[in-house]
Amino acid sequence: MASPLIRQFGGARRRLIEELQAKGIRDLAVLKAFDEVSRHLFVPTGVQHRAYEDAPLPIGHAQTISQPWVHAKYLELLQLTGEERVLEIGTGSGFQTALLTKLAGQVFTIERIAALAEEARSALKACGIEHVVQRIGDGTLGWKEFAPFDAILVGAASPDVPAPLLEQLAVGGQLLVPVGGREEQVLIRVRRTETGFERTRLDAMRFVPLIGAHGFEN
Repeated sequence: MASPLIRQFGGARRRLIEELQAKGIRDLAVLKAFDEVSRHLFVPTGVQHRAYEDAPLPIGHAQTISQPWVHAKYLELLQLTGEERVLEIGTGSGFQTALLTKLAGQVFTIERIAALAEEARSALKACGIEHVVQRIGDGTLGWKEFAPFDAILVGAASPDVPAPLLEQLAVGGQLLVPVGGREEQVLIRVRRTETGFERTRLDAMRFVPLIGAHGFEN
């Protein structure tokens, strides 16, 4: 018989999925990924009871795990087919990384805070996910050795789209990044075409700043 804690999280997970649907998330593959990944494994013990709220939560190191709706929106916009090579900038808790493994072919992720990267690695392992390629470093530089990428997701706010990430985007690929100041941003989607880049302004967002050579100064 499942423990009361497991039953509690199971019910909370279902309620979160219903809330995401009520807020407009329609992609069944994305919703299935949320059903398969245990968000409570990616947050500190002290806030595990809030793991399935549609809200950002602190994860230490002055960082947060994003609101589930934001992760779901990112993933729905990309319309992944399961074949893509994806680069994630800002591993953070590792939760979005885990979701990506359910939706893409190969997942590469970069985190600048070593302790956070190690915690994410442990959480991913606890979920049985070991086929993610992780790196500690400046995410604004991308990961040239494995480029080009079919999709690039930036999980922090940048004053503009980092140029190296544009260069590493495959033709036909998409890049999602919140662009603006440190307090408020707009989600920008960039598509690479045979002749250049197409930018689209999407939803208003609020993220921690992207620190790096092509982001904000620390």
